[in-house]
Amino acid sequence: MRSIDLNSDLGESYGPWPMGDDAAMLSIVTSANVACGGHASDPETMFRTLTLARDRGVIVGAHPGYADREGFGRRIIPMTPAEIGRMVAAQIGALQAVAALAGTTVRYVKPHGALGNLAADDRTVAEAITAAVRAISPDLVVLAISGTELEHAARAAAAQVVSEIFADRGYLSTGRLVPRSRPDAMIHDAKAAADRLLAFLDSGLMPVVDGDPIPLAAQSICVHGDGPVAVAMAGEIRARLSAAGVAIAPFLKG
Repeated sequence: MRSIDLNSDLGESYGPWPMGDDAAMLSIVTSANVACGGHASDPETMFRTLTLARDRGVIVGAHPGYADREGFGRRIIPMTPAEIGRMVAAQIGALQAVAALAGTTVRYVKPHGALGNLAADDRTVAEAITAAVRAISPDLVVLAISGTELEHAARAAAAQVVSEIFADRGYLSTGRLVPRSRPDAMIHDAKAAADRLLAFLDSGLMPVVDGDPIPLAAQSICVHGDGPVAVAMAGEIRARLSAAGVAIAPFLKG
C-alpha cells in the first residue's frame, strides 16, 4: 500500500489571539509544524500545541520564521545567511525546551513563509539553515519543498531530508509556489485539491498555472492550518486519499 504523510503549520496563535483550530487539525494530520516564536506563537501556545500533538500521537517539528508577527513571517527581513542560521537555531532551541516540558521531542525542521521561500531559491540561505539544523542535532530531519535549493543543500550536507508538496497552493513551472499576491496562489476547494493530489500520486506530475505539469517527488503533503477551510480541506484530503488506498502515516516513526 502506498503511504504519505500529511502535515500542517500549527501553534500559530499568540496570546489571546487565536489562529486556526489546532485541536481539530491534530485529529487529521500526522505531522505538525509548530511555530517557535518568530512569525507567531509564544511559550503557552507552544506548550498547548505540543501537548495536544503528544496526546494524538502526532510527530512534531519546528517551524521557524522571520521575527515578523505583524507580517506573519511572509515578508523578507534583510539578514545575512549567518544571521538567519542563528535565528533558526534559537527558534528550534526554544521549541525543544518547551517540548521537553510537554513530554515530546522535536523531530524535524521546516522553515516558514518568506524564509522558506527564500531558502527554496537562495543556496547560501539554504546552506545556513541546513548547517544550523545539523549543528543542533544530526537526528533532526529537514522538511523541504520538493525540488528546491533547501532540498538540494540538505542532501549535499548528508542531512536527513523529506520532500513535501502543498495541497492548497498553486505551482509555477519552475516548481516554486505561486506568490500569495496573486489570485491563483491558493486552492480553496477541498475537492479540487484532493483531485489534484490523487492525480499527482498516480503520475508524479504536478499541474502548474503557466505550462505543462512538472515532475516532483514527495513524502509529505502540507495543508495550511490558518485558513477558514483548513480543517475541512485536511479532512477531505485524508478521506479521499484513504478511500483510494493511500495510507496516511508520518514520515518518521513515533
